[in-house]
Amino acid sequence: MSNYPVEMRVAVISDIHGNLPALDAVLSEVEREHVDMIISCGDVASGPMPAETIERLRTLDNAHFVHGNADRGLIAAFDGTEKPRLPGPAADWCATQISREQRDFLASFVDTVRLELGGVGRVLFCHGSPRNDLDILTALTPEDRVRELIAGADADLIVSGHTHMQFERSVDGVRLINPGSVGMPYEEPGAFWGLLDSEVRFRRTDYDREAAAARIRQTAWTEAGEFARANVLSVPSEEDVMEFFRKAGGP
Repeated sequence: MSNYPVEMRVAVISDIHGNLPALDAVLSEVEREHVDMIISCGDVASGPMPAETIERLRTLDNAHFVHGNADRGLIAAFDGTEKPRLPGPAADWCATQISREQRDFLASFVDTVRLELGGVGRVLFCHGSPRNDLDILTALTPEDRVRELIAGADADLIVSGHTHMQFERSVDGVRLINPGSVGMPYEEPGAFWGLLDSEVRFRRTDYDREAAAARIRQTAWTEAGEFARANVLSVPSEEDVMEFFRKAGGP
């Protein structure tokens, strides 16, 4: 049971992937919503602007952070230890860009966060699934597989990231949502997030993607131009993404 009051407004962000312009645009909207708390569902820094993104997140005094596979991958690359199966974009390069203090900030992230919100009920926030940060949950995941991934979660609503696309579905009375990706979305360009209070609201923030792409191209990452082209100015199609998920063990 959470110690937080049930009447709260919670912004949910996920999968920023070092896209600082997208994060700044979302946080500007979040500020206008007068939320009580921000919860990040993982994969914050692996991308074109890792150090700058981490520093922006560290300024938030009302935020809680769940780790994603890319967060663990960046820590492992920094430490020189074995990386997870999906270490995230540019883990090795990103590890050369961040400080020990920033690495330790990533290492402070938790497995899950639990809250109880009026109108929504018991909420569990995770990255992949309640079990781990690599499981794949999508709108198309078979129900038997969903039951396996959420067994024992003891929640009315499960909020996960990892798959970068907004969806909502229900299995055996448990609602599952993904707020989408702030910085590396699939299916449609923009910056995606969620707002929870007495209900669930999906949000999309538009921002100057041409300016963001130009800023990203100026970074030292050798793949920055491709990231700007394929993840900011345009994005992967749902069909391509689902094929990737199938190969990775989903949907």
